[in-house]
Amino acid sequence: MSFEVPVEKWSTAVSTITLGATADNGGTRTSTVTLGGAATLPFLHFEGQIPNRPVVAMEVLDTQPKEWPEALAKPFGNVLGDPAAWAQKCVEEFGAEAICLRLTSAHPDNEDTGPDHAAEVVKKVLGAVGVPLIIWGCGDDAKDNEVIPRASEAAAGENCALGTAREDNYKTITAACLADGHKLITEAPIDINIAKQVNILVSDMGLSTDRIIMYQATGGLGYGMEYAYSIMERARLAALGGDKMLSMPMLAVVGSEAWRAKEAKAPDAEGAQWGPQAKRGPIWEAVTANCFLHGGVDTVIMWHPEAVQLVKQAIDKLMQH
Repeated sequence: MSFEVPVEKWSTAVSTITLGATADNGGTRTSTVTLGGAATLPFLHFEGQIPNRPVVAMEVLDTQPKEWPEALAKPFGNVLGDPAAWAQKCVEEFGAEAICLRLTSAHPDNEDTGPDHAAEVVKKVLGAVGVPLIIWGCGDDAKDNEVIPRASEAAAGENCALGTAREDNYKTITAACLADGHKLITEAPIDINIAKQVNILVSDMGLSTDRIIMYQATGGLGYGMEYAYSIMERARLAALGGDKMLSMPMLAVVGSEAWRAKEAKAPDAEGAQWGPQAKRGPIWEAVTANCFLHGGVDTVIMWHPEAVQLVKQAIDKLMQH
């Protein structure tokens, strides 16, 4: 008895975005990454084309992380206080395909650094690595509206991604993207309707939809994963069904979310039943990333080098067809 695999037919594909500008395009990057383009659900190669593999980026903070457990900090040695050296290590030793520079120090509750500091750090990181750069604010709206425009200006022409634009704070960062030729990351609180609304708002300012990457503020494995997955899947289904305002590639912040979980960050003395932290932490982060990849994200932003390797191996196998 023969069996025919049922094949779903889709009307369109996820839009495609390239990050990074090489010398031919007026930048200084030595490599670029292309997100999106899939004409089917994640990794269902028998249903449609998946022209671009998901991108694995690594996150770098612009200040020394204060509460990282030893299992997370140890692989980086003495570079955690130097964003440029940290980024270089991520690319050259751990295979990061892009760097996400988070301007954590600008937050008023942290070091309250200003726009000049942000611009200086961006220039140093751009000079240290040749991969595309994602520039992420500190999460305080007022400070981000001060530092992001200067950071954007410092990276003008490099075709970076700036994050994040939210429903109640999107005008300044969108204007910076328009002025300096960058892509924009729009953020929603695990809500597909708000995600669409933010995309409409930034589009109304003149930013074309093919310059937008969507981000849902998710949690790590065990902390609302099912709901986050379902929202991502709905967004992907909407894109394949022809909704232009939800057709953008998606991004997930994995490292910082996964390592908030007690199952990842608890020291061995407190989490003995879960095994050694040096093993369970990276696995927790890798499983979180793999779940989001199956939900449809095109880029994962990671922390631990072992988790990065596990996810890249998984992507290699999932892209075989």
